[in-house]
Amino acid sequence: MIRQLILLGFTAVLLAGCGGSEFEDLRDFVKNAGADMRGKIPPLPEARVYEPFAYANDAGLPDPFKPRKPEARSGKSAGLNQPDLDRPKEALEEYPLENLKMVGYLYRNKIGYAIIRAPDGRLHRVKTGNYLGLDFGKIEKVGDTEIVIREVVQDNAGDWSERVSNLQLQE
Repeated sequence: MIRQLILLGFTAVLLAGCGGSEFEDLRDFVKNAGADMRGKIPPLPEARVYEPFAYANDAGLPDPFKPRKPEARSGKSAGLNQPDLDRPKEALEEYPLENLKMVGYLYRNKIGYAIIRAPDGRLHRVKTGNYLGLDFGKIEKVGDTEIVIREVVQDNAGDWSERVSNLQLQE
């Protein structure tokens, strides 16, 4: 028992020696190091009130939420590029051009044919002169690795312009 008391007293003396003010300056530094480092956050910007734009038909502006149909304009303003709107549509004209894939090429009787996969999975054989895509796309050239298509699009003013697109062979 006395032995335990001596051991306990010795431990108490050792612990009392560790509690000195030797590291007091370090403790003060850590305690006060972040006191001057407060971030300054700018105030939030004033929220603007949303003002909806009223599309009045009497102002002469077209309603952006109603689809426009291409109108056949007569005379010089119709443009040289206006497609034949009365032509019967072909099967591949109901799909956007980016949804069609060229998956093959055939050459029969000196005519090149491209094999097109439609989004519904059906295969179609097309050649120069066939139409595909939503923008009156006419096939100008069928090659073994690509199809060159001339599309006719209408701008906001109602004028028709041409653009050339390609369908590459998908491997």
